[in-house]
Amino acid sequence: MKITAGGVVAAEWTKFSSLRSTWITTGISVFLLVAFGMIASASVSGDNLTSVDLALSGSVLAALSVGVLGALLGAGEYTTGMIRATLAAVPRRLPVLWSKSLVAGSAAFVTMTAGAFAAFAAGSAVLNDELGAVGLGDDGVLRALLGAGLYLGLVAVLGVALGILVRSSAGAIAILAALLLIVPGLAALLPESISEAITPYLPSNAGGAVMMLTPADGALAPWAGLAVFAGYVIATLAAAAYRLKTSDA
Repeated sequence: MKITAGGVVAAEWTKFSSLRSTWITTGISVFLLVAFGMIASASVSGDNLTSVDLALSGSVLAALSVGVLGALLGAGEYTTGMIRATLAAVPRRLPVLWSKSLVAGSAAFVTMTAGAFAAFAAGSAVLNDELGAVGLGDDGVLRALLGAGLYLGLVAVLGVALGILVRSSAGAIAILAALLLIVPGLAALLPESISEAITPYLPSNAGGAVMMLTPADGALAPWAGLAVFAGYVIATLAAAAYRLKTSDA
């Protein structure tokens, strides 16, 4: 029986949705986004902060969570040995990578976009009185909320690519955490001239620019930043595709 692209996607969705870890990790991701947004909106104040910035303050932890979800989907079958059966059923191999990426990215985009809007609504309801609220109709608000979903969806795809590239859930999660959390901190320790030059182009900083209502000094423009982050994701997917195609399972 011929395996179609739709059949591969359907198979990957079945694997993805049938795992308890999928729903637990997705639930944690949404919870972190909404809970941290509410806490920040109620308690934090600052001249350069907007209600959107505060509502999306949980996006860093949510990114790590959805990235873990992607890494588990990408590397999980290597851990159990089921990848051999998957590649035997799909001998061309690359459709497996594209299908896993599509499933993880789409699921993360839908749930995290809903989470971003929920965080904004909940945060606006408990907003610190010292801050002025903004509405969905204000400039940049919809872009920031939709951008949060796009960024977090791409993080999930990055997790899938890393999982297939290194073939280890733990290894992929460690690399993802380093890229999103540790590397920006290390860059801040560099001489100021070097740090200012490279910091906007680091993965989490570039991708996070799309969620800023007003770009910070030195930051990339919103869509330019997301494009840079997408470039990192595409490069990692290319590396994962090469290894998947040229090496044994």
